[in-house]
Amino acid sequence: MKDGQTTKKPLIYYALIAIGILMLLNAFVFPMMLSSRITEVDYGTFLTWLEEGKVLEVQKEENEILFATKVEGDDSKVAIYSVVAFEDAKLVDRLLDAGVKFGQVNTSESSPLISFLLTWVLPGVFFYLLGMLLFRQMQKMNGGRNAMSFGKSNAKVYVQAETGISFSDVAGQDEAKEALMEIVDFLHNPKKYTQIGASLPKGALLVGPPGTGKTLLAKAVAGEAKVPFFSISGSEFVEMFVGMGAAKVRDLFKQASEKAPCIVFIDEIDTIGKKRDNGGFSANDEREQTLNQLLTEMDGFDGKKGVVILAATNRPESLDKALLRPGRFDRRIPVELPDLNGRIAILQVHAKKVHLADDVDFELIGRATAGTSGADLANIINEAALRAVRLGRQSVTQEDLEESIEVVMAGYQRKNAVISPKEKKIIAYHEIGHALVAARQPGAAPVHKITIVPRTSGALGYTLQVDEQESVLMTREEAFARICTLTGGRAAEETKFGSYTSGASNDIEQATKLARAMVTRLGMSDSFDMMALETVTNQYLGGDAALSCAADTASRVDEEVLALIKRAHERAKNILSREREKLDALANYLLEKETITGEQFLDMLNAPALAPQNA
Repeated sequence: MKDGQTTKKPLIYYALIAIGILMLLNAFVFPMMLSSRITEVDYGTFLTWLEEGKVLEVQKEENEILFATKVEGDDSKVAIYSVVAFEDAKLVDRLLDAGVKFGQVNTSESSPLISFLLTWVLPGVFFYLLGMLLFRQMQKMNGGRNAMSFGKSNAKVYVQAETGISFSDVAGQDEAKEALMEIVDFLHNPKKYTQIGASLPKGALLVGPPGTGKTLLAKAVAGEAKVPFFSISGSEFVEMFVGMGAAKVRDLFKQASEKAPCIVFIDEIDTIGKKRDNGGFSANDEREQTLNQLLTEMDGFDGKKGVVILAATNRPESLDKALLRPGRFDRRIPVELPDLNGRIAILQVHAKKVHLADDVDFELIGRATAGTSGADLANIINEAALRAVRLGRQSVTQEDLEESIEVVMAGYQRKNAVISPKEKKIIAYHEIGHALVAARQPGAAPVHKITIVPRTSGALGYTLQVDEQESVLMTREEAFARICTLTGGRAAEETKFGSYTSGASNDIEQATKLARAMVTRLGMSDSFDMMALETVTNQYLGGDAALSCAADTASRVDEEVLALIKRAHERAKNILSREREKLDALANYLLEKETITGEQFLDMLNAPALAPQNA
């Protein structure tokens, strides 16, 4: 445990301590407070008062005698005295003659009010305060919410433009912003639309991969429209008690109607909006009730009041069809991964927060980050700024940005990793094999960087290729060239060492995936022509593929995929056999430098001493 940190005790720990203190007070302190003051007198005084008839009651102990007498001037009060017991054989006769009662002298106060306060009121107040303390602790553990606030919506409300975000803060999603701009305009000028008879779309569903800015877009809509913004996650509707989710939906729409015009944003709506089935009662019955209530509420409110429902999900295929029909979610707005211009715009938006050097080229960074989301690009800018601080610089350079790309994609450098010279040589030939085959493939992306510095992701080295222009289509020849490049590492090991290692495991996985897609989904197979043999689910979450064909067809698919990979592997080996001199020279240079740029690679490849042979 670190200094200054304390462990949190369970609530029962404090409760037991409090109960123990109360028991001690009840056993020792309260009796002392209730007990009367006992005055000691001598034996002669006791006998004198006994003869005078002042003694009312006597309690005989082993070494002490307690007796009660009337208080002079007030017969209603009793005083308690004690006297040391002496050997007196006539004491009993004297007590009988005086008419004194034998028994136990009551030493407690006779005030019922004090007894009631100490016995009932004080413990009650004590336990009330203890209960309030425990209740507050439970409320903190419950996220600051009232533990008894069942059926209340947990939506965070941002009044007016408190989101602090506008469309200028969202880059790379021009189409989505254009679709949402009409909603903003309706909230600003509703009469312009109602005069012609148009009504505001009740709901808009934002779909896309994680990190593309769906939540950011929703906040930007509220910021532009300057209306209250309710934000809640779909998981917050799911409660332990049945019916609480539906109650929260009712409360949310009630609050929204009171503050109309406003925007209600439900993030990860697939949590409660999944498809319903006919399986009868199940563990998801509470979610089904919540979904039914959501459908009812969306049908019940008037769109002319200006209540807009925005929702976000990256699993649109799992949503219930009743939720997606017009009249509920009228619009489906894709928020896809940004293109090259979008990535450059996103980098420029996030770069406003950091100090940049003059040599920064966002176009190169944008081309090197194909397939990344806005969140990834924001992380790249932040990692570059952190690297500049570590190196003691006041601004972020191009080198920082390029290194941050590798950090985000492959992890940090393992500078202390121990790799034997033999294995290092194998890795160098492996990476040069990739680069050399790529350089000899028509239409392949140019090599930007080659390194054999291991990374924390497990990569022992890699070859980075950056397209000069971004393309949205891929030809059959380009796909096959990509497979050839992936097999180039293994082919280099075989060409140089006559053997191979486990270093090509990731290459094999990617080559197989691409070859299978060519056969089953892209229609790039002569045997199956344009027949679809595979379906893709969760396209925004990795794209899980499943074969949808007969068993014998699946066997033929495997044969076709294997033939494609074998042909690509053979082509890569032929290229490297013809370029053996270049392979050795470049591998030795990489082994010496550990990292070389694409320009250095091309200079050596095109050097007169290493002029390419005629194919």
